[in-house]
Amino acid sequence: MTPKQITLVQESFRRVPPEAAAELFYDRLFTLDPGLRGLFHGDMQEQRRKLMSMITIVVNGLMDIEPLLPTIRALGVRNAGYGVRPEHYDVVGEALLWTLAQGLGDDFTDDVKQAWTDAYGLLSSTMIQASLPKAA
Repeated sequence: MTPKQITLVQESFRRVPPEAAAELFYDRLFTLDPGLRGLFHGDMQEQRRKLMSMITIVVNGLMDIEPLLPTIRALGVRNAGYGVRPEHYDVVGEALLWTLAQGLGDDFTDDVKQAWTDAYGLLSSTMIQASLPKAA
Protein backbone atom coordinates (compact mmCIF):
# COMPACT_ATOMS: atom_id res chain seq x y z
CA MET A 1 0.00 0.00 0.00
CA THR A 2 1.12 3.52 -0.68
CA PRO A 3 1.38 6.12 2.08
CA LYS A 4 -1.53 7.98 0.46
CA GLN A 5 -3.70 4.84 0.58
CA ILE A 6 -2.80 4.27 4.21
CA THR A 7 -3.80 7.84 5.03
CA LEU A 8 -7.10 7.39 3.16
CA VAL A 9 -7.89 4.22 5.12
CA GLN A 10 -6.97 5.78 8.45
CA GLU A 11 -8.83 9.03 7.88
CA SER A 12 -11.96 7.36 6.52
CA PHE A 13 -12.05 4.82 9.35
CA ARG A 14 -12.13 7.64 11.90
CA ARG A 15 -15.36 8.87 10.31
CA VAL A 16 -17.21 5.56 10.71
CA PRO A 17 -19.08 5.06 14.02
CA PRO A 18 -17.77 1.70 15.32
CA GLU A 19 -20.94 0.29 16.89
CA ALA A 20 -23.14 1.12 13.92
CA ALA A 21 -20.50 -0.14 11.48
CA ALA A 22 -20.13 -3.47 13.26
CA GLU A 23 -23.88 -4.01 13.29
CA LEU A 24 -24.19 -3.09 9.61
CA PHE A 25 -21.25 -5.34 8.77
CA TYR A 26 -22.68 -8.48 10.37
CA ASP A 27 -26.17 -7.81 9.02
CA ARG A 28 -24.70 -7.54 5.52
CA LEU A 29 -22.41 -10.54 5.99
CA PHE A 30 -25.31 -12.78 7.02
CA THR A 31 -27.43 -11.43 4.17
CA LEU A 32 -24.70 -12.25 1.65
CA ASP A 33 -24.06 -15.71 3.12
CA PRO A 34 -26.60 -16.86 5.72
CA GLY A 35 -24.53 -20.00 6.30
CA LEU A 36 -21.84 -17.94 7.98
CA ARG A 37 -24.16 -17.22 10.90
CA GLY A 38 -23.49 -20.77 12.12
CA LEU A 39 -19.82 -19.92 12.67
CA PHE A 40 -20.74 -17.50 15.46
CA HIS A 41 -21.79 -19.14 18.70
CA GLY A 42 -21.07 -16.45 21.26
CA ASP A 43 -22.44 -13.07 22.15
CA MET A 44 -22.70 -11.06 18.93
CA GLN A 45 -22.25 -7.79 20.80
CA GLU A 46 -18.89 -9.08 22.02
CA GLN A 47 -18.07 -10.31 18.51
CA ARG A 48 -18.83 -6.86 17.09
CA ARG A 49 -16.57 -5.28 19.71
CA LYS A 50 -13.74 -7.70 18.86
CA LEU A 51 -14.14 -7.00 15.15
CA MET A 52 -13.89 -3.25 15.59
CA SER A 53 -10.98 -3.62 17.98
CA MET A 54 -9.03 -5.73 15.49
CA ILE A 55 -9.81 -3.40 12.59
CA THR A 56 -8.71 -0.42 14.69
CA ILE A 57 -5.41 -2.11 15.56
CA VAL A 58 -4.70 -2.99 11.93
CA VAL A 59 -5.74 0.41 10.56
CA ASN A 60 -3.58 2.21 13.12
CA GLY A 61 -0.65 -0.07 12.33
CA LEU A 62 -0.70 0.16 8.56
CA MET A 63 2.34 2.46 8.36
CA ASP A 64 4.42 -0.27 10.05
CA ILE A 65 2.49 -3.50 9.56
CA GLU A 66 5.40 -5.89 10.15
CA PRO A 67 5.01 -6.04 13.97
CA LEU A 68 1.30 -6.91 13.54
CA LEU A 69 1.81 -9.79 11.13
CA PRO A 70 2.22 -12.48 13.83
CA THR A 71 -1.09 -11.39 15.40
CA ILE A 72 -2.82 -11.34 12.00
CA ARG A 73 -1.47 -14.80 11.18
CA ALA A 74 -2.62 -16.14 14.55
CA LEU A 75 -6.09 -14.74 13.88
CA GLY A 76 -6.15 -16.55 10.54
CA VAL A 77 -5.25 -19.84 12.24
CA ARG A 78 -7.86 -19.25 14.96
CA ASN A 79 -10.52 -18.43 12.37
CA ALA A 80 -9.74 -21.64 10.48
CA GLY A 81 -10.28 -23.52 13.75
CA TYR A 82 -13.77 -21.97 13.93
CA GLY A 83 -14.56 -23.23 10.43
CA VAL A 84 -13.66 -20.16 8.37
CA ARG A 85 -12.54 -21.24 4.90
CA PRO A 86 -10.49 -19.18 2.41
CA GLU A 87 -13.55 -18.48 0.25
CA HIS A 88 -15.30 -16.83 3.19
CA TYR A 89 -12.81 -13.97 3.08
CA ASP A 90 -14.27 -12.73 -0.22
CA VAL A 91 -17.72 -12.41 1.36
CA VAL A 92 -16.23 -10.67 4.40
CA GLY A 93 -14.43 -8.22 2.11
CA GLU A 94 -17.64 -7.51 0.22
CA ALA A 95 -19.51 -6.90 3.49
CA LEU A 96 -16.71 -4.64 4.74
CA LEU A 97 -16.68 -2.47 1.61
CA TRP A 98 -20.47 -2.24 1.64
CA THR A 99 -20.41 -1.20 5.30
CA LEU A 100 -17.82 1.49 4.62
CA ALA A 101 -19.86 2.76 1.68
CA GLN A 102 -22.90 3.06 3.94
CA GLY A 103 -20.96 4.78 6.70
CA LEU A 104 -19.04 7.20 4.49
CA GLY A 105 -21.66 7.99 1.86
CA ASP A 106 -20.24 10.37 -0.77
CA ASP A 107 -16.86 10.26 0.98
CA PHE A 108 -16.49 6.63 -0.12
CA THR A 109 -14.70 7.67 -3.31
CA ASP A 110 -13.05 5.35 -5.81
CA ASP A 111 -9.67 6.13 -4.21
CA VAL A 112 -10.95 5.31 -0.71
CA LYS A 113 -12.55 2.10 -1.98
CA GLN A 114 -9.30 1.04 -3.67
CA ALA A 115 -7.28 1.83 -0.54
CA TRP A 116 -9.63 -0.29 1.60
CA THR A 117 -9.61 -3.06 -1.02
CA ASP A 118 -5.81 -3.15 -0.89
CA ALA A 119 -5.74 -3.02 2.93
CA TYR A 120 -8.25 -5.85 3.21
CA GLY A 121 -6.37 -7.81 0.55
CA LEU A 122 -3.21 -7.61 2.63
CA LEU A 123 -5.03 -8.63 5.78
CA SER A 124 -7.05 -11.46 4.24
CA SER A 125 -4.18 -12.93 2.22
CA THR A 126 -2.00 -13.00 5.34
CA MET A 127 -4.75 -14.74 7.33
CA ILE A 128 -5.53 -17.23 4.55
CA GLN A 129 -1.87 -18.10 4.05
CA ALA A 130 -1.42 -18.73 7.77
CA SER A 131 -4.52 -20.93 7.87
CA LEU A 132 -3.46 -23.28 5.09
CA PRO A 133 -1.98 -26.65 6.00
CA LYS A 134 1.79 -26.62 5.93
CA ALA A 135 3.49 -28.87 3.40
CA ALA A 136 5.42 -31.74 4.96
